[in-house]
Amino acid sequence: MTELAAKQVALGEVRGAPAADPVDVPMIRHWLAAMGDANPVYLEEGLAPPAMAQVWTMQGLRAEAKGSSPVDAMMTALNARGYTGVVATNCEQTYHRYVRVGERLTAATRFADLAGPKRTALGVGYFATWNITWYSEDDEPVAEMLFRVLKFRPPDRTSDHEPGRPPDREPDRTPGREPYPLQPAINQDTAFFWEGTRRGELRIQSCADCGELRHPPGPLCPRCRSTNRTHTLATGTGTLYSYVVHHHPPVPGRAVPFVVGVVELPEGVRIVGNVVDCPIEEVTIGMPLRVTYRPMDDRLVLPMWTPREQ
Repeated sequence: MTELAAKQVALGEVRGAPAADPVDVPMIRHWLAAMGDANPVYLEEGLAPPAMAQVWTMQGLRAEAKGSSPVDAMMTALNARGYTGVVATNCEQTYHRYVRVGERLTAATRFADLAGPKRTALGVGYFATWNITWYSEDDEPVAEMLFRVLKFRPPDRTSDHEPGRPPDREPDRTPGREPYPLQPAINQDTAFFWEGTRRGELRIQSCADCGELRHPPGPLCPRCRSTNRTHTLATGTGTLYSYVVHHHPPVPGRAVPFVVGVVELPEGVRIVGNVVDCPIEEVTIGMPLRVTYRPMDDRLVLPMWTPREQ
C-alpha cells in the first residue's frame, strides 16, 4: 500500500475536466433553502456561497468518465484488500474569493498521504488524505479543501470483543445474520442512543443542568457548557426537513437508490435517517414521518422513517 501511495503522491496535482455547467442562480437558491441560509447578498449580488465549491464540479450519476483522480486507484486498492469501510474524519476548507454566477470551475486533486495500518475503534485501517483546489477559467484558485477518510476493515463482530462497545456491556451471543458492514462508532457519548434503538426507543441527549436538547450527542452542552448529561424519549414523529436520493457510489449492505433524510422532530432537534416504505418519487419536503426500527444484524438496530398520516 505504501508503494502505491507514494506513486499517487508523486503524480502531484491532477486536473479534472471543467465543470459541465457554470455557476447558476437556481442551484444557489436550492442550496440556500436546504441550508436555511437567509443571507440576501448571494442572490442580490450574484455570488455563490463559498461552501458550494464542491457542488459545481460534481459529475452526477450518468456523467461520462473523463479520467480518474489520484485518489481513485488508492481507494480501489484499499477496497480490494478488504478495507471496505469508510468514514470521513477531516474536512478543512479555505476560500480565496466568492465565485460569481456564470463562472465555470475546474477541480484539481492532489493525493497527499496514506497513514497506516492503524488500529481504531472501527477496526484496522488507513487514513487517506488528499487536497482539492478549484480554479476559475483564468486559472485563479478560488477555494481549497483538505479531505481525510479512514478506510477500515470491518471487524468480525461475531467475536467476544467488539471495538467501540462500552467494556461493561456484554455482547450478544445469538448467532444469526452477517454483520452489517457500516457499524457506528459507539462510545461514552453515543452508547445511550444505540441502547435505545435496541429497545425501540428514540433517545435524545439533554443537559442535566439546563435541560437543553442536542443531537447528535456530544460531551458538552452548547448552551451552558455543562458536562452533566441525561436523555429524554422523543415521541418518534417528525417532518422531513431535507433529503437526498443516493444513487452512487455503491454502499456496502445497501441497495441503491435510497433516500437519506433530515427529519425535524417536535422536540426541536433534527436527526438524519433513511426514509423507507415510500416510493422515492412520493418523498416530499414537509411530509409527516414516524420512526421505525430496523435490525441490520444481531446487534445493530437503525432508526428509520416511514410516512404517517396527518
